[in-house]
Amino acid sequence: MLSRPVAVSRWAGTNFEGMLESLGEIAPFEGATTDSMDNFNWSANAWSNGTLTLNELTCNRPWHISATSETPMWLTIMVPRRGSCGLIHGQVTTTAMPGQILLGQTHEADRFWVQGADHWSEGLHIDWPVIARSVGELLELPVSRSLEFVPQVDESSPAGVLLHNLVETIISGMRGNGVLLQSPIAITNLTEALGRLIVRTMPHRLSAQLEKKTFTPAPRHVRRAIDYMYENIGRPITISMVAQAANVSVRTLENGFRTFKDATPAGYLRMLRLRAVREELLDPCNQQSIKDVCLKWGFFHAGRFSAMYRSVYAEAPQATQKHSRHKERS
Repeated sequence: MLSRPVAVSRWAGTNFEGMLESLGEIAPFEGATTDSMDNFNWSANAWSNGTLTLNELTCNRPWHISATSETPMWLTIMVPRRGSCGLIHGQVTTTAMPGQILLGQTHEADRFWVQGADHWSEGLHIDWPVIARSVGELLELPVSRSLEFVPQVDESSPAGVLLHNLVETIISGMRGNGVLLQSPIAITNLTEALGRLIVRTMPHRLSAQLEKKTFTPAPRHVRRAIDYMYENIGRPITISMVAQAANVSVRTLENGFRTFKDATPAGYLRMLRLRAVREELLDPCNQQSIKDVCLKWGFFHAGRFSAMYRSVYAEAPQATQKHSRHKERS
């Protein structure tokens, strides 16, 4: 039988409200229970490098949490050791038991829950931009919508074995302020590897498109159009100009992009420009204002740009620029 690693818990207690307050130090959320809290006991630990957060929880009563507007946008990987955990999304409830892994995006699931009279679980939380970046690299296009991951993973399946091994490696390396937290390069590389593995092997909304990209190259006119977009990304080009450069009609161009890129040509170009904005905001040497960077890349409406940026990168453009400049100063 798997036994819990010996550790001194960072938090512990017998009060439900006290548990919520303590766990709120990991991330803001709302917690609730419909069960009696008589003889309630809990303990918890948490470790983080800012991009990847690990928490460990034991408790003896069922309860659930839901995201607030201040909750980080994470992809949460829940690993039940004893008892069960699960999530609710719309009308669908998914449960994971020991031997299974649960995947859920914090702002997509309506709630996460844990159960068991002797519950023990660990949760690994990845900043959503890591996942979005992995999709962008594989599809050559940022993701602008939910990926809708299938939430339950069987650890004995081929993909589940791979995910289980990497997740356990990271957990064991972070637990107790372990060696991974002392090695920024190692944990960064493992985090990026985890993001790519999840995007490549876990079923989600864009899985078919990833397979299509792997086995079916886009036709020549789509590749020509993309090349033209890259070459003229900073110019006020129209889709008619792109179609002309690709030597096809606008309708043929649109059909090709929908089939092979799951996007319209205009949407694809807009996402390329959004990526260019982000690259400039991530450059600590860039002293331009966000407004100037947006205008440079053809975004003229600040409100719409900010909403689009946040939906893709899970943070405001101001936060990207602030983090970049803070990293440069440190």
